[in-house]
Amino acid sequence: MKAIQLREFGGADAFEHVDLDDPTPGEGEVLVEVTRAGVNFADTHSTRNDYLAPQELPLVPGAEVAGRTADGRRVAALVGNGGYAERVVVPESLTIPIPDEVDDEQAAGALLQGLTAMTLVKRSARIEPGETILIEAAAGGTGTLAVQIAKTAGAKVIGLASSADKRALVEDLGADATVDSQSEDLGAAILEANDGQKGDAVLHMSGGDAFEAELRALAPLGRMVVFGNASRESRPVDSSVLLHGSKAVIGMWLVHVLARRDLAVPLVAELLEALATGALQVTIGGVYPLSEAARAHQALESRTSAGKLLLDPTS
Repeated sequence: MKAIQLREFGGADAFEHVDLDDPTPGEGEVLVEVTRAGVNFADTHSTRNDYLAPQELPLVPGAEVAGRTADGRRVAALVGNGGYAERVVVPESLTIPIPDEVDDEQAAGALLQGLTAMTLVKRSARIEPGETILIEAAAGGTGTLAVQIAKTAGAKVIGLASSADKRALVEDLGADATVDSQSEDLGAAILEANDGQKGDAVLHMSGGDAFEAELRALAPLGRMVVFGNASRESRPVDSSVLLHGSKAVIGMWLVHVLARRDLAVPLVAELLEALATGALQVTIGGVYPLSEAARAHQALESRTSAGKLLLDPTS
């Protein structure tokens, strides 16, 4: 089978489009013929081995797929690694049937980032009707879904994005206001977008100077949820700031949600129902042939892409 493999860490520059032996399913496992593989920002960390979980070489990246089993069932699955390939082995118990109303692109595009967005908005930020939520990278895969979920929950949504086209996309998805994430004074721009008022929640994934600006833009009892570090620039948290402002900074790594079936199963059911009814739509930003996975990563890391990026191993 064809696959993207790394024999050394280094991001997209280390990608090799190679022939590998087909994986062999063991007891309780199933072979999935991959029709679409999701590209996630976490993949850019794993291919450099600077993610939360250490990686091993040789590495076939890719954490989510949609495809078909040998008996013709359409399924989606989170696979950890191995998704950038024509075939992948998945534990039968972890395959998720795709509803007839949902195509493979929507299924592959929604699974990891949809669960992330739902967890961020509903459990970590605990957004309530009438509250204001600021969403970083609002034109990205997770962001576009979080905007829709937060609006459905009754929130006022302010989206951060780096270009006029991206901000227009975020507004089309229902955001009440948008902010240029490259603003010279980000804190002031956020307040201006919210009529001079501080907000109730922030979904933060960039790290760096934006962390302090967004923390200052939180109202008392506000919650900042950290779910990434795209800049690879971590920031310390001053406990006195949390105390004096009655603010919370919360981390969220989806691995811990997936380890809790009591949390994950209802979220998966809700996600698939929203996709099937059209209440939630994945914004597909591009579908790349498997051989061009490096180009997809470069688009993601340069922030020139919008929406969800996918790979097509069949082309």
